[in-house]
Amino acid sequence: MRSAAAISGILTPHMVPLDARGEINEEELARYVDWLIVHGVHGLYPNGSTGEFTRFSVEERRRIVQIVCAAARGRVPVVAGAAEGNVRETIRACEHCLEAGARAVAVVSPFYYKLSPESVYAYFREIGRHSPIDVTLYNIPMLASPIDVPTVQRLAAEFPRIVGIKDSSGDISHMGRLIAAVRPIRPDFSFLTGWDAALVPMLLAGCDGGTHATSGVVPELTRSIYDAVAAGQMDEAFTLQRTLTEIFDPLIQGADFPEGFRLGVELRGFRMGASRQPATESQLADRRKLAERLRTLLAGRAGHETR
Repeated sequence: MRSAAAISGILTPHMVPLDARGEINEEELARYVDWLIVHGVHGLYPNGSTGEFTRFSVEERRRIVQIVCAAARGRVPVVAGAAEGNVRETIRACEHCLEAGARAVAVVSPFYYKLSPESVYAYFREIGRHSPIDVTLYNIPMLASPIDVPTVQRLAAEFPRIVGIKDSSGDISHMGRLIAAVRPIRPDFSFLTGWDAALVPMLLAGCDGGTHATSGVVPELTRSIYDAVAAGQMDEAFTLQRTLTEIFDPLIQGADFPEGFRLGVELRGFRMGASRQPATESQLADRRKLAERLRTLLAGRAGHETR
């Protein structure tokens, strides 16, 4: 039986608006958070990959979590990214997220260095022992050391504080193996998919929800997909999935990640500012073309708030 406290639904790994100086636009971030909640997301996920956490300082990451938790006002849970470059600083980030009011943290597997499964286990073992807040594992093998099935099973069995995993591999068979290995020993453990194009299949495979960058652009669409699957309306769910994939593909493929999503959020009416990653003139020209393509897609499929 699933725990009422289990993390589930659509959580948004949202971007952070920047002002003309490249600093956090706190007012716009709070306005964006409120809009996401009003448009149906089940939770918020600041300082994730889409949120460009590596492009902010430690102090800025802490401030982002504070702003998001304050703007959410307890209406939805906040699962805050708490990944730092080493385990000591990651635990400190966990402590801060608890103080700020987050429900849980998401911790990516060690990045830059490609580690063995035993080293990945040892890393999360320290976090499981010392974090004062619930922890969700974040498996994104294209950018960090993979978290394999035996490691997740081991961590779930040994550390009650580790309560779930977000898997962004997009591998449905891997997710099935994870659920089969872990759910019998931890019925309360949450399984979240991070691959937008497989949301419906992942939900059918047993996922509790997902953290999807597209939910920061079309939150009403991702919520509708989740609700359709929950209601057993599978024809509707797969129709909506095709629409989501049509939007997702240019968002993720049309520019260096996550620049397509920055454009998409701007088209929903928010002042996102320029990225901290410099761009060439040819890249800027390509993004203007992408913005026009996205404008057409969103006007026809995403709602009625595009500019």
